[in-house]
Amino acid sequence: MDVPTTRHSVPYYSQWESASLVPEFLAGLDAADDPLWQKSGADNPHEYAFWARRMCGVACLRMALAFWGHQVPPSVPLVRELSEAGAYVRDGDTVRGLIYQPFAEHVKARWGLDARSVPDLPPERIPATIASGRLALLSVHPAIRTPELPPPGKGGHLVLAVGAGAEGVIIHNPSGLPGDSQEYATVAWEHLDTFYARRGVIIGE
Repeated sequence: MDVPTTRHSVPYYSQWESASLVPEFLAGLDAADDPLWQKSGADNPHEYAFWARRMCGVACLRMALAFWGHQVPPSVPLVRELSEAGAYVRDGDTVRGLIYQPFAEHVKARWGLDARSVPDLPPERIPATIASGRLALLSVHPAIRTPELPPPGKGGHLVLAVGAGAEGVIIHNPSGLPGDSQEYATVAWEHLDTFYARRGVIIGE
């Protein structure tokens, strides 16, 4: 894709409080053992552990809020707020979400940001979206943290597109690997389409 590179300076948040321990969490370490769990605002480590692996969208929202200078709420109070808005629907140990439309509506009402659910967001639209000063939550397979390997499917995880250029899209990945695929990770366009479900949420001022 022949486009000039745009890269926004966006603070990074992981969906786990201890971003350096992401490889251990992915390998099976219980998030309840995260030494920084209290920073999440959860009532106890088990509440935090329940939500941590489901909070990729919350992490993306926190990054966007920080980028536009808003106060960034702790992750678990924010997921409670989004649940009340209908962006997450919990039934016992099952959670449906992030649900884009109520999420976008709440972000717009709560912070005054121009948030829009985009059920059809082809890769070709991403560079212009980023160049216009906006950010995009993209639905990808979580295996995008290792983009050189083929994924078993598409979608199921949210990353934040913070830049784009001829080489690929530049993402902050809430479950990326430290020093490798967490911050400002470039995913080549030809690799992106193997992970990308071509939908997401665009956020701007």
